[in-house]
Amino acid sequence: MKLSVIILNYNVRYFLEVCLKSVVAAIQNIDAEIIVVDNQSSDDSCTMVKTLFPEVNLIENKENFGFSKGNNIGVSQAKGAYVCILNPDTVVAEDTFEKLLKFADIQPKLGAVGCKLIDGTGGFLPESKRNIPTPKVALKKILGQDELYYANGLNEHSTGEVEVLVGAFMLIKREVYLAVNGFDEDYFMYGEDVDLSYKILKAGFKNYYFGDTTVIHFKGESTLRDKEYAKRFNGSMQIFYRKHFKNNVLVEQLVGLGIKGLTVLNLQPKIENRVVKSVVLISKKQNINLNVALGCKVQLKPKMEIVEDHQQYILDNNWLTFKEIIQILEQYKTNKTLTFRILSKQSNFILGSDNTVSKGIVVHF
Repeated sequence: MKLSVIILNYNVRYFLEVCLKSVVAAIQNIDAEIIVVDNQSSDDSCTMVKTLFPEVNLIENKENFGFSKGNNIGVSQAKGAYVCILNPDTVVAEDTFEKLLKFADIQPKLGAVGCKLIDGTGGFLPESKRNIPTPKVALKKILGQDELYYANGLNEHSTGEVEVLVGAFMLIKREVYLAVNGFDEDYFMYGEDVDLSYKILKAGFKNYYFGDTTVIHFKGESTLRDKEYAKRFNGSMQIFYRKHFKNNVLVEQLVGLGIKGLTVLNLQPKIENRVVKSVVLISKKQNINLNVALGCKVQLKPKMEIVEDHQQYILDNNWLTFKEIIQILEQYKTNKTLTFRILSKQSNFILGSDNTVSKGIVVHF
């Protein structure tokens, strides 16, 4: 088997459904399997998977084991030569895996490869490609200097070697994953992707950023930026420094204090609400139920034509491919007044996200 897609889920049933639909479409020409590991969700995620995706290997954990252990459980049952660690609040294009596998197959000493991630407004997520947060890099970031933290030397549309990939999307050779013992289970959430990327490099393999395919990551959906987030993020970074930079105790303490201060300052990020003056459905068929659900008249257009400020665009996956939806978000990302929602194929809900720090939006009709 060529590919195993591992999706760790926790209480994001509707985002998981759209994610799975995109993955199913993307593996049509690949010998692949999908493994969903559920960390004791209290919503009906598992029922949805069993009903709509009976071909998926569903693992129902009896407790929330966290990100690292949950994904390790999934990989332990994987059969693919490659495993893709994928967040449930993502949408992949129909050709994402084909492009990445073609690239990965010809790279000597490949460890892991990531791709271009965008948020729900089309904005590029710089954590798609990062550098190792050495004490020097971390201290500079704390002081507001990001040029060393992100791999800015590599253009977001380019392809090349990078040090750190983000856990929302990591394509890894399964033998490499097992050789470095996968995600370190000392991390419950956050920091484990940095740790894994670093372990891969130290084992003599190479990590790559691939800028020729784009994946939506509704960042902020799986976890809110609250006090618990700050606590876990701080704890994860402390683990990382103890494991990999333990010889420099003074710097570790300074970085630790800086991280604590940084997370406290960022607990209440500024969120600019986008005003919606009109709603447009990009589809070939009107859906009158949307008018009722949204409390307004929804215009129908077959494609993005005249774009006006403060419009919300509902992108119908019954009409548009996932790749076309992704391309629309990227095309109009500079207009900060627009919002986007995805109408899931053969479903009665729309979803999206207007920022990267609060929960995404799901509207039923």
